[in-house]
Amino acid sequence: MRNIKLKIFFAFALAPFALISCKKDKGASPEIVEASRTQLTLDSIFLYAKQTYLWNESLPSYEAFNPRSYVSSGTDLSFFEKELLYITRYKINSSTGKAYEYSADEPNSPKYSYIDDNSNSGTTSFVPSAFSSVELDGKGTDFGMGLSAVTATDIRIRYVNPSSPAANAGLKRGDRIVTINNHTARADSETEVNYINTAFNSSTMSLVVQTTNGTSRTVSLTQASYTTSPVIKTTVITRGSKKIGYLVFSRFSTLSNAESALNNAFAGFASAGVTDLVVDLRYNGGGYVATAEHLINLIAPSSLNGKVMYTEYYNDMMQKGNASILKYQPLYDSNDKIQPYTSGVNGKYVTYADVDYSISGNTYKFSKNGSLDNIKTVCFIVSGNTASASELTINSLKPYLTVKLIGSTTYGKPVGFFGITIDKYTVYMSNFQSRNANGEGDYFSGMTADITATDDVTRDFGDESEVCLSKALAYLTTGTTISANTTMSLKNGTTVSSTEVVPVVIPTGNSFTGMVENRHKLK
Repeated sequence: MRNIKLKIFFAFALAPFALISCKKDKGASPEIVEASRTQLTLDSIFLYAKQTYLWNESLPSYEAFNPRSYVSSGTDLSFFEKELLYITRYKINSSTGKAYEYSADEPNSPKYSYIDDNSNSGTTSFVPSAFSSVELDGKGTDFGMGLSAVTATDIRIRYVNPSSPAANAGLKRGDRIVTINNHTARADSETEVNYINTAFNSSTMSLVVQTTNGTSRTVSLTQASYTTSPVIKTTVITRGSKKIGYLVFSRFSTLSNAESALNNAFAGFASAGVTDLVVDLRYNGGGYVATAEHLINLIAPSSLNGKVMYTEYYNDMMQKGNASILKYQPLYDSNDKIQPYTSGVNGKYVTYADVDYSISGNTYKFSKNGSLDNIKTVCFIVSGNTASASELTINSLKPYLTVKLIGSTTYGKPVGFFGITIDKYTVYMSNFQSRNANGEGDYFSGMTADITATDDVTRDFGDESEVCLSKALAYLTTGTTISANTTMSLKNGTTVSSTEVVPVVIPTGNSFTGMVENRHKLK
């Protein structure tokens, strides 16, 4: 099935562009000029961008851009990535003077768009392991944890995926890593950080861990395949007469992976009489829009039913149904099958050109899920890792509820995409921008926290003394905020101010950052 799919896409995606290389003399038949597979793929990426990229109006002509000029020394993927980078550099954000997809942290890569080499991922499912050790179907193949460095010699576990080898070994957020394979865990040089990452990329690893209660033990881990839940923690916190629900949500995985755990969490909140929520999205880089909508409908009261939640805005060409190039992209169903057209046209299959990209066709409204129906205030714990579908969740609730952000400025990704397959590659370029009911959605530089707070990785999720959670609880119970210059103590004895930067994240496994739309309404 995998090889068949690639052959179909190669024929559909590249064949229409062969004539681009023609010499067209007036009155003469076109002369076909041979082109390599790499050149045709470069053509395809640009021509899809000309019709489907969110900011397509800013792109030059094919002749001016000259896609085939990106062939140089290196791999095919490097050519395609360089081309995509330059495609994303044309549209300038007037408020910053930089391209919308410019990132100071990674200036040589687009902030949002990217290309996946399907031949390396070995899967047709979205988000391959090259981008995350846990895919968006909840499947992991690693040790199941991430690290942060509070100081050069204080390395902490910042999260543990449920059902992973780390979770099964009893490791928890806040545990200190003393040694890795008998080597003292440090983060005071690139060499030391590389040592940690090399160890995490191996199949087995031995750790000496100091738990949050001060005891030490040796833990042996072996990487394994597992299926994890995106709900890391759920609890109800009592403060006086208040019942506050606390949820840690790690990724907007497929609805089939996330729905049950979310429903159970909110059923528990309803049963306990929860009136306020703290939703912890500090490490949640996004995922499927359908799952974000499900979470929003669990939080929102039924009084919002039928009101606008958010709208996805595609470019003008797509809204008018003029992106003809999409007829070469078959629309697959959830079983990875090409969908037959239901109108009875013999031999016709549904393609992305049959999808409705209009504003009215992509406006989503509230429809209450679950029985928790009295929430008026939500505190979201956020960080620079909070992106895309996480920001969509926050933005959609802002017009209707009291929403406060605790932590630091979010990533800033109000755009989303669907995959365009070209040869053995899938291109994810920004296709739409989301806006809430008030038309708000220009948070390209991130959402600013209402209450600044340090990510206290020395304490576990749900510890009421953890800096971010303690500030959220203070706001929910008193309506006041802890001033920005107040100092607070981490559990390791380090004193920090609420404006101090988040502890260094050691890249022991990247998390996916994106907003994926896989629900397509036909015209």
